[in-house]
Amino acid sequence: MLIDQAKIYVTGGKGGKGCSSLYKDLFNRKGVPDGGNGGDGGDVIFIGDLNLGTLLDFRYNQHYRASDGAHGGSNNKQGRKGRDLHVKVPVGTIIRDASGGFVIRDLSEPGEQVIAIRGGAGGRGNGGRRGATPGEPGSEKTLLLELKLVADVGIIGFPNAGKSTLISRISKSHSKIAPYPFTTKDPKLGVVKFGDDSFIVADMPGLIEGAHAGRGLGDRFLRHIERTRVLVHMVDVCPLDGGNPAENYFKLEKELELYSAAVAAKPRVIVVSKMDLSGSEDALCEFRDKVGKKVLAISAVKGEGLEEFIEVVHKRIKNVEKNEKSNSQDRDESFDWLSE
Repeated sequence: MLIDQAKIYVTGGKGGKGCSSLYKDLFNRKGVPDGGNGGDGGDVIFIGDLNLGTLLDFRYNQHYRASDGAHGGSNNKQGRKGRDLHVKVPVGTIIRDASGGFVIRDLSEPGEQVIAIRGGAGGRGNGGRRGATPGEPGSEKTLLLELKLVADVGIIGFPNAGKSTLISRISKSHSKIAPYPFTTKDPKLGVVKFGDDSFIVADMPGLIEGAHAGRGLGDRFLRHIERTRVLVHMVDVCPLDGGNPAENYFKLEKELELYSAAVAAKPRVIVVSKMDLSGSEDALCEFRDKVGKKVLAISAVKGEGLEEFIEVVHKRIKNVEKNEKSNSQDRDESFDWLSE
């Protein structure tokens, strides 16, 4: 089961005490202050890790604390800094402050890290001819972790549209497949090979009308497609409930618009599935007439149309990447102009 939300309690390490000490010898009976400073407390650092794919561990372990700094010593010995606590989270995790809801960091890249909580400062020793002070406590926060899957392609559609069958044929991901709705309960990722290249596909659980408002947990599933570059809208050409494929298509498109304008603006690849069923050819012609857009027809069961599908999706991804790179270069040039 994909756990994509968690609440945790995080505390930075406490700073070590500053030392109060006097050095005395035969020539200095009053003593010279020589107390060292205490070490700073450790920080809590979050790191994006590609090897993790769920926030399940944070449901069972909700308290995280970095090490305290060591106390200062005589002869101006400085206390060592407390060990930082490194917490690994899946790539795509958004870290929020629970009290204000603002985003501390969106860890969208492998190896990206952020210091979420600072340790307390170490106390001052009396070596500087001032009174010794205790260390400061580390910061404390309640954090909300939210995982949004990072994938190039998101496959969306009404329940039982054939999404799981498709991803099992084009990748090594194996979702549960059955001839009834809602067999996929959680998003699944699969890697699709295309020549020497590859891309990541996310199989989204079936969405229904009202998904943007949370019906059928639709809003939880929809957020996982926010990071995708391309959406594959899969339509069942012969729905089990006797529904109209074109009407189902427009309903789901409306849900995307109501959920997010950014999601609705993502490039689409429209796919009609189950072309191996009786009456599928007539239904396909009717669907194309009503939708008025380019539509790919596939049969994941028989493997028909999959090569063209992969090629079209790969090309669409590369177009998006090219546009992203171009926009990034334009922004860099504008910043260079501003700095002149």
